[in-house]
Amino acid sequence: MWPLRCDFLSQYTHHHLVVFLLTFFSYVLLHSSRKTFSNVKISISAQWTPSVLNSTLPPYSPGETWEENRMFSDQQEATLFLGALDTIFLFSYAVGLYISGVVGDRLNLRYVLTFGLCGSAVVEFVFGTVTEWLAFYNVYFYCGLWVCNGLLQSAVWPCVVAVMGNWFGKSGRGFIFGLWSACASVGNILGAFLASSVLKYGYEYAFLVTSAVQFAGGVVVFFGLLTSPKEIGLSVDSTDMRPVERDSDSQRPLMSDEEEEEEEEEGVCEDSPRAIGFLQAFCLPGVIPYSLAYACLKLVNYSFFFWLPFYLSNNFGWPEAQADRLSVWYDVGGIIGGTVQGLISDLLGKRAPVIALSLLMAMGALVGYSRSPDDKVVNSALLATTGFFIGGPSNMISSAIAADLGRQDALQGSQEALATVTGIVDGTGSIGAAAGQYLVSLIESKLNWMCVFYFFVIMTGCSVLFIVPLIVGELRSMCRDRQTQANQL
Repeated sequence: MWPLRCDFLSQYTHHHLVVFLLTFFSYVLLHSSRKTFSNVKISISAQWTPSVLNSTLPPYSPGETWEENRMFSDQQEATLFLGALDTIFLFSYAVGLYISGVVGDRLNLRYVLTFGLCGSAVVEFVFGTVTEWLAFYNVYFYCGLWVCNGLLQSAVWPCVVAVMGNWFGKSGRGFIFGLWSACASVGNILGAFLASSVLKYGYEYAFLVTSAVQFAGGVVVFFGLLTSPKEIGLSVDSTDMRPVERDSDSQRPLMSDEEEEEEEEEGVCEDSPRAIGFLQAFCLPGVIPYSLAYACLKLVNYSFFFWLPFYLSNNFGWPEAQADRLSVWYDVGGIIGGTVQGLISDLLGKRAPVIALSLLMAMGALVGYSRSPDDKVVNSALLATTGFFIGGPSNMISSAIAADLGRQDALQGSQEALATVTGIVDGTGSIGAAAGQYLVSLIESKLNWMCVFYFFVIMTGCSVLFIVPLIVGELRSMCRDRQTQANQL
């Protein structure tokens, strides 16, 4: 066992570790700043409505400021607009995902990644800090900023996946990408603690801190990230670290049009297999079912991401800073769930049955959490359990399963589908999440939070229904494999 582990680790260098950490923390910082908006919704809602309607909260501005700059007549309207902003962001993010992979493949990955990180940080700084300092509140200005933010943030995920694909090949993909996919949940936890630590000074300082940290991270990425092993004269294949001639265009990703060098009979030349088309990738086996399932699942997952602190503070009356800290238990559950379920699926060699079982358990966990008592310990335990069964499958679909779909046998040796398939799955999921955020605010304002949780249960059930054919196929395959082994014995 130990020699096998040594052989597995020996194929990687310290450059692999640096790339892993830089791409990991790039998305951690992005998600931490994205989490800030959900963490301060109570404060923003109070600031956007007259103080007389927020008597339970301390005044945030002088009375004359309310008369001149207030955006909404009551907190219910403000809540609906916050949901609309979530929808605007996610629709912009979804559209950007479909095209950002193409941009990253044709331009310098480091430049695109840095532009996404730093540009998004500037937009968030203007949105949350500058507007508050200037006491400038305008619905259309906020919407325009959030469209730009969604488009800029969409450039980050395809780039970090492409860089990881350049450095880490098929060997150990399940374990490495499973561990790496925890970056979003780690970012949520970091964002919650950063925001809650400065929230007492005003929500504008929460945006200031997280956007400044993200901008600094973009600068570090620009000067420190190696996007390809060829930049330091190593083979693209991570399992073969022999020196090679340095590439003059070292930023092209492993999944691009110039991915592999193949030896031919009379020498060595570059082979550029044709990149798979968008419609071809969309029609690959399993892409449509998993994309639709992820649309429903990401709706639920991102509803917790955007609305959980607001729900804890609004429903239980807990201070906003405490609600921010308690919300991290959902992400803790998601990190553990993604790791454990990914390991189980690797051992079984099948992923759909593991995801289906987890989602069925998630439906029960959602019902249980909707009836959580006004107790922080019990709520945290139920929240971690819910995150385990919802966040785990979400991480698996967006990383390991997307990689499986992009490397399947139907591609006939072409490896350019990985970025395209990842964009399709995550983009479709973001469209579902975008539609869901406005529905959450609408259902909560017209009905109540209990109906919101019933909505989550229905969407989770739809996720299972979309992959039923894949579940049946994989279960039959498992039965055939066991029968074959039994006959051999």
